[in-house]
Amino acid sequence: MQLMKLLMTWNIIPGQEPAYIEFNAKEFVPRLMKMGLQPMDSRYTIYGDVPQVTVGWVTEDADVILRAVRSEDWKALRRDLARFVTDFRYKITPANAMFQI
Repeated sequence: MQLMKLLMTWNIIPGQEPAYIEFNAKEFVPRLMKMGLQPMDSRYTIYGDVPQVTVGWVTEDADVILRAVRSEDWKALRRDLARFVTDFRYKITPANAMFQI
């Protein structure tokens, strides 16, 4: 079965880094795991004209991702994340062994 990936990107609001890190560890990661997703990869870019943060979450069932991104929990999670980041984007794609953007 093909793994499916929820690929997300964003930039951290300057000055919000400590609060973002705490939110990520205590809220963001546990809430996505509760939705049935598993972390696959994470990238923090310090230089260049690309999103600062890229993260990938996977599942063996694309419906798990679809249910997650259509849920009220997802809307609340995005709203909470927006306190710390800008330029949030996501896409659903088949996962591969390479780092994806």
